[in-house]
Amino acid sequence: MNLDELREAIASGDPGRARPALARLVDVPAEQAEPLLLLGLQQSDLLMRQLSCSGLGHKPTPAGWAPLVHALQHDEEVGVRAEAANALVSHGLERAWPLLLEAFEQDEAWLLRCSVLSAVAEHPDITGERLFALAQLAIADADGTVRVGGAEILARVAREAEAGSELVAAARSALVVLQQDTDHRVVAAALNGLQS
Repeated sequence: MNLDELREAIASGDPGRARPALARLVDVPAEQAEPLLLLGLQQSDLLMRQLSCSGLGHKPTPAGWAPLVHALQHDEEVGVRAEAANALVSHGLERAWPLLLEAFEQDEAWLLRCSVLSAVAEHPDITGERLFALAQLAIADADGTVRVGGAEILARVAREAEAGSELVAAARSALVVLQQDTDHRVVAAALNGLQS
């Protein structure tokens, strides 16, 4: 399939044609894939928008930033917002951090919050202070899965921050409190974090 055929398939509105066309963009250079991924992001099909966000993360370009921010803040489907959060990290953690923190604070969907936790926690440039701030938000969440993610991040802070620092003490203290959590998964993550 050439680019014109891929464009036509993506714009067709037929998910059976458009989704495979989006998947084929993996082998296309970022500059050529970008307009087609942006086109996919405008479609009504949820999976097409998710695939497009993922593609814009794997092939970050300057023009992909604003549409990803818009998807993070305005798409009605949480799966798309979560994928957009992941993709924004590919454009640079420093640039994405304020948006991800704001999304975590304002969007109560557990899927989005877990997506932000994993995207940030795995980033090599994240600081212990930022991890701790995000973990504090996560362990206050009503959803147990989000609290588990927060406990795992606290464990990382306790393990990787400078030994004897206030950050390590604060992380360990929070993990001790989480041993009383009502969700057994959170308790297990806290115990595991204290042992590592």
